[in-house]
Amino acid sequence: MQTSFDSAADTAAADHHLEQAPRESWRGLRLRWWGIIGGLAGGIFDIAALSLAGFTFTISGADARLPMAVYFGVSFAALGYLLGTLIETQRRERHTAALLQAQSATIGAARSRVAQSERLAALGQLAATIAHEVRNPLGIMRSAAQTLGETLPASAVEAHRASGFIITEIDRLASVVRSILGYARPLQLATRPVRVADLVERAELLAGADLAARHIRLERGGGGECTMQADSDLISQVLLGLLGNAAEAMPHGGSVAIEASARGDRVALRVADSGPGIDAALRQKVFEPFFTTRARGTGLGLAIAKQIVEAHGGSIEVDAAPAGGARFTLTLPAAPAAALAA
Repeated sequence: MQTSFDSAADTAAADHHLEQAPRESWRGLRLRWWGIIGGLAGGIFDIAALSLAGFTFTISGADARLPMAVYFGVSFAALGYLLGTLIETQRRERHTAALLQAQSATIGAARSRVAQSERLAALGQLAATIAHEVRNPLGIMRSAAQTLGETLPASAVEAHRASGFIITEIDRLASVVRSILGYARPLQLATRPVRVADLVERAELLAGADLAARHIRLERGGGGECTMQADSDLISQVLLGLLGNAAEAMPHGGSVAIEASARGDRVALRVADSGPGIDAALRQKVFEPFFTTRARGTGLGLAIAKQIVEAHGGSIEVDAAPAGGARFTLTLPAAPAAALAA
């Protein structure tokens, strides 16, 4: 989705350069005519100024001011025409060079995006295949470890601890498998008008206990009346993931603020926390698949969030929050007025 948006932007930029060509040509043509007019005026002015200064122009005793004015005017007009043509040529050369540079940059960026898309597609397919093969054995191992733990005597403390550790690690690997399969699986959207207030209430219901256990306040900002055209389940998944990331970034308490605003046919949903934030150099990388700064992270949470948001025709960005933490902004299509009226 992002590739198509970027390609459209690059095409628009190239069209803009092409539209500028006739304007530059017209400016060059006007400059040449102004050179001719300026040359004629300059020649006449020079003769008039010299005459007022006391100079006389005669040929065989006859007054030669008019012929001299014509001579100087034509000479200056020719010089102005040549100067205007030279400037026009330089403008055209600069425009052509800029157009070629823009086209080269567009082609290079398109090739990079295609190569990256192919690498990510191959990587996603490989990861999905591995995850699919691993899922069933993980389930069998978990069942065996749970059965073993249930049959152990109460006095076998170390054995119970080992059994619990095995189950915990298997659950973690199963979560990784689900994330990989979720990223590789094509999205099926079921969009409808969704109020931001409903999304926030749902997120608060599902994540409230975890946030409260970490002493994190969930603050509601304005914009709850905004309505977007979205799949409520998938956007709730994105919102819960952002709240989970904020909770992990603030293990000793803090606050998370959710607010929204509408502008034209778009709704911006912002989630800002008071945690340590994300380094500026890493803000674009956090949406790449398998990139993570956490020791036990999968690096797929934000990649899946980006995939979901872009499938809606929207975008997701991260910057610094006013409180010093991270702020994620989801920009999604607003619900059509006809759908709201219905």
